[in-house]
Amino acid sequence: MQKFNPLIYLLALGHFATDWVQGAIPALLPYFIATCHLNYKDAASLIFANILLSSVSQPLFGYYSDRVSKPWFVPAGPILCGLVLAIISFSTNYWVIFVCSMISGLGSSIFHPEAALMVNRISGKLKGRALGSFSVGGNAGFAAGPFLAGLCAYKYDIHGLLIFTIFNVCIACLLYRHMPTILAQAKDAALEEKKAAPAGLKNDWSSFGKVSVLILVRSIAFTLSNSFIPIYWVAVLHSTPATGSFALTILFTLGAFFTYLGGLWSDHSGSIKVLRITFIAMIPAMYFLNHSTVEWIATLLLIPAGFAIFTPYSPLVFLGQSYLAKNVGFASGITLGLSASIGGLVAPFVGHMADTYGVGPALNILWISAIVAAIFAFFIPEPKRSL
Repeated sequence: MQKFNPLIYLLALGHFATDWVQGAIPALLPYFIATCHLNYKDAASLIFANILLSSVSQPLFGYYSDRVSKPWFVPAGPILCGLVLAIISFSTNYWVIFVCSMISGLGSSIFHPEAALMVNRISGKLKGRALGSFSVGGNAGFAAGPFLAGLCAYKYDIHGLLIFTIFNVCIACLLYRHMPTILAQAKDAALEEKKAAPAGLKNDWSSFGKVSVLILVRSIAFTLSNSFIPIYWVAVLHSTPATGSFALTILFTLGAFFTYLGGLWSDHSGSIKVLRITFIAMIPAMYFLNHSTVEWIATLLLIPAGFAIFTPYSPLVFLGQSYLAKNVGFASGITLGLSASIGGLVAPFVGHMADTYGVGPALNILWISAIVAAIFAFFIPEPKRSL
């Protein structure tokens, strides 16, 4: 029986360092609204800024990593993200924060494709578990980031955001130190893969296009929940900003568990089955969460919402890499990176709708888009053995 590669935990730690910054920025939106006097559209535009550069560059970095590997991207990502919060902690200028949010997205985009490619290479046959463990690192970051950022912004001192910077620099140093070992293992795995498939790997673009619809819908659910749950808790449930940040922490703590579960479940039952069940479950989960008006009920509804958002994460990454077996880095840039970001492109639109009609009506897009994904889930084929 193959042993699980412990270096994947180190890459998961890098994923944590990158994504806890991505989780911190949405949790700071109520703080930015108060200190910069923003409306919902302007606040959501900060998330759009974070997503814009990431959405454009992440597939390009993934495509590039398939041809010329740049392993220094892996430690560089956490450093860029960490430095951003150091600047934000000393600024109340909207455009400075806007640019910092864009740079944070760039840090995320250079980390995800290269790191995911390494995980794919060194995981052997335990790809579901490996991707699940790697993804848990990111989701744990999204859970811890809002909690710590909320403490800094709403209870103690905003300058405490420097903790993110210090931690990320330390993790980047660890990644840099162990990178030669990771690269050696990845090279050996690539040679073994080439021997096992002498005729060459092939891409199934048609199937990848279908699974991309699910990636988009999952990204909308992820990003809008990440952006608007703190706002929903304040505007609809009439709670405090700190409680809204804590709700986000609850969601992403559940997400870490459900992400790991999704990896194990897909190894056992198949990725297609997992996707069909979870996207069907997303419809009522998002509908009832978006129509809840009592705080304790909304908090309980974070459980089915977390199941629906995070369980399909690893299966989507695995299927994307399987369909584009010839371009795993590019597939990783789409499935692993953009699955957590491209939904942010609709955030300003939803923010405008929230300004016009209210937060609750604007978030109806969550359960409506889930219906589309549930339908497409039944048209996705099993990956071909030849891939």
